[in-house]
Amino acid sequence: MRVIASIERAAAWLAAALFVFTGFFLTYEVVARYFFNAPTIWAAELSQLSLIWGALIAMAWVLGARRHIRITAITTRLGKRAAAAAEAFSMAVIAVFSALVLWHGFGIAFDSFERGRTTGTMLDLPAWWTEAAVPVGFLMLLLVAVREFVAALRGRVPEGGAHLE
Repeated sequence: MRVIASIERAAAWLAAALFVFTGFFLTYEVVARYFFNAPTIWAAELSQLSLIWGALIAMAWVLGARRHIRITAITTRLGKRAAAAAEAFSMAVIAVFSALVLWHGFGIAFDSFERGRTTGTMLDLPAWWTEAAVPVGFLMLLLVAVREFVAALRGRVPEGGAHLE
């Protein structure tokens, strides 16, 4: 479980760095385009690539840290066992969904890799570079969902659920 937490934390830091890089790329593009009349061919595409990868690899940390939107109107009123059961059910749904997206996303990325598809833009990057973010991100989400499912089965309920003391 510590390995998953380490990967989750490293991915969150990488996602944060990708978001910062996106800001730099786009700022550079605006300055180059509007102040020097010299637009780049790379800034927009690398920004999109960074945003896609950043968002998808951050999902695992967001789930593990419970930073996503949660509706707790009912779960805060549940007892310890019922809240843990609701949490386990939620994590099971997330895990199944993640496994399905992982499976299909891998197939799409691998197909692009095999066929040598490219983005068709000025940079003409391999399409699988962007598409691979889906199976990687959802694999990480699946691992965290399974970890949280096991924790819920053991009675651990995150903040916003039943209060454990």
